[in-house]
Amino acid sequence: MDSLYHQTNALIQQTQEKFKQLNRHGGDPEEVEIQIQEKINTINSNCERLDLMVMKVPIGQRPNAKMRCDQLKYDNKHLQAALAAEQQRRKRQEIAKLEREQLLNRRFAPNPEATMLDMDFAVQHNESMNRVHKGVDEMLYTGAETLESLRSQRFTLKGAQRKIIDMANTLGLSTYTMKLIDRRVIQDKYILIGGMLVTVSVMALVIIYWA
Repeated sequence: MDSLYHQTNALIQQTQEKFKQLNRHGGDPEEVEIQIQEKINTINSNCERLDLMVMKVPIGQRPNAKMRCDQLKYDNKHLQAALAAEQQRRKRQEIAKLEREQLLNRRFAPNPEATMLDMDFAVQHNESMNRVHKGVDEMLYTGAETLESLRSQRFTLKGAQRKIIDMANTLGLSTYTMKLIDRRVIQDKYILIGGMLVTVSVMALVIIYWA
């Protein structure tokens, strides 16, 4: 199980590197997206196998094993969502680029019957369309920068969470050990209360005897 876990975790790291390649516009975007989807499918398949393996580990180790498996599935869902967002962003850019090219390549034929007012309206309409396309491009750029910032923050938080999980694995405190600690604390509490009651009783007897 450990071997499959580390293999799946390595696939997640490789997929994150593919996202960086996609953001750098390295290679064919569609080809890179296909490679990312293949890795996500492999990770999902590995998580299903890990779910079956979790039920076979000793009961004391099962909660920790399930937590590690759930973490992999959580990361994989975020990768799938990031891929869908990236595909939508690329499609919007392609549509905006196509519309911009069509607008710039449009040839306005002279119309001898058009009045000066109609000409002014056509010019204003053209300028408005150019401003709209420019605003859309700026919004897409801002959204991409925001998405990249959020993705970087998420990767940082995931790294910290993995470190915490590794620390918990290093400590190796089982559920049975934690129950023994809780039981000892309760016993000590009872002993303390009993000692206090005995002490108060002795003091009361002494006061009554010497009174």
